[in-house]
Amino acid sequence: MNVLKSVKYPGFTRDIVSFGLVKSVNIDNGEVKVQLALATNDPNVPATIKNDAEKALRAIDGVRSAKVLIDIHAPPTGAGAGVGAARIPGIKHVIAVASGKGGVGKSTVAANLAVALEQTDTRVGLCDCDIYGPSISLMFGTRERPMATEENKIVPIEQYGLRLMSMGFLLDDTSPAILRGPMVTRYTQQFLRQVEWGVQTVALSGAIIVTTPQEVALIDARKAATMFDKVNVPVLGLIENMSYFVSPSDGKRYDIFGSGGGEREAKRLRVPLLGQIPIDIATREASDRGMPIVGEDRQSPVTAEFKKIAGTLRKTLP
Repeated sequence: MNVLKSVKYPGFTRDIVSFGLVKSVNIDNGEVKVQLALATNDPNVPATIKNDAEKALRAIDGVRSAKVLIDIHAPPTGAGAGVGAARIPGIKHVIAVASGKGGVGKSTVAANLAVALEQTDTRVGLCDCDIYGPSISLMFGTRERPMATEENKIVPIEQYGLRLMSMGFLLDDTSPAILRGPMVTRYTQQFLRQVEWGVQTVALSGAIIVTTPQEVALIDARKAATMFDKVNVPVLGLIENMSYFVSPSDGKRYDIFGSGGGEREAKRLRVPLLGQIPIDIATREASDRGMPIVGEDRQSPVTAEFKKIAGTLRKTLP
């Protein structure tokens, strides 16, 4: 099983064991038989896994032969169904910025982290999946309307070197998005799959949980982490937003929402604490002006923290 953990699902950073594909391993006098179960319509996926797994198993001392059998099913229909359903053509890494509750600053974190990643010479797209309260259009200060190609692909808005898509680009400030569940799913899938993101290769990489230090937010962050674990999405780490406030008059630090909550929760979940973002007046002002702080003030301590987080993610997801 340890050796099989070295076998990656094609196009993903995760292995076939963590995806739950290995159903049994039988060993008889040096002959190894492994049974896998896989939901895919792509014949290249099981062929690649079989070859990689058998090669890895044959390298074990004492193994005389290795045979991998794969039970292949058609993937279930519907959004998010099956491992392969999460793959988006043209995207190398997909990182979900999420939380278990509102008001913790997901949009601010996502916007500034996207700019910080772009500054590491990475090609980045930012998809705002908040249908009812989209704010990415405001944070990037544009009221442009997306166009479409002749192939009926949406052309994303470009700001700060990023490709952006949000329901906010399609609605004016007074228009409500009144959508039922299936329509929300359809719009989200359309934003993810029918936008010309314009990058290469494919993989699903993980989620970042945004929280604040107080217990009520940490409880919801815990629920979000559990949800991602149940659908086999690795949590790349926690970002503690609104971590503290430094008074501009005397430089004194105030832990408005308590201290150490993000660090304790990261240890409990056994994931990294990627960064601690302070409450900062300049960051709020920059967001309101449609100019993310990371793109406007390279000297800001908030910018430095986001750049540190971006550097960590680049090492984690090469």
